[in-house]
Amino acid sequence: MTAILILGGGRSGKSRHALQLTEGITGRPVFIATAIAEDDEMRRRIDRHRSERGAHWTTVEAPFDLEGAIARLTANDTAVVDCLTLWLSNSMRENRDPAAKIADLLNTVGDSPARLILVSNEVGLGIVPATPLGRDFRDEQGRLNQRLAEIADQVIFVAAGLPLTLKPQQ
Repeated sequence: MTAILILGGGRSGKSRHALQLTEGITGRPVFIATAIAEDDEMRRRIDRHRSERGAHWTTVEAPFDLEGAIARLTANDTAVVDCLTLWLSNSMRENRDPAAKIADLLNTVGDSPARLILVSNEVGLGIVPATPLGRDFRDEQGRLNQRLAEIADQVIFVAAGLPLTLKPQQ
């Protein structure tokens, strides 16, 4: 397993940095998308992101079965998973047990022969959410990020488009 975790706030440049890293790595570039196009604005975002990647990328949509999408990757693949925040949100909206989903994801990431670049929002830097669901989500997202950071080979924090390496690659 080779895994790079890229953290940052919304619109911080995380995804752009992940794509740039992938372009510099040999292998088939795969984009595993977790967004769901539920409205016109999200469809436009998805279309814009897809056009930014180019035709040489393979796109896999996995808003719920991220573990299955990662499990199907091969050693020839370099995959950007964008993003874990949406995936966790999707899972919680569907009343799936977040602790079990996170455990399954961690096992799948650990077993993957592919090079993985995992994009996730750092949601704990803002105000405390006003609702119990919001606080539960923030807590689960924080736990997910911490557990991924433990097993990742490298962790990068992106702010204002600038990457800061938090955990160097061995």
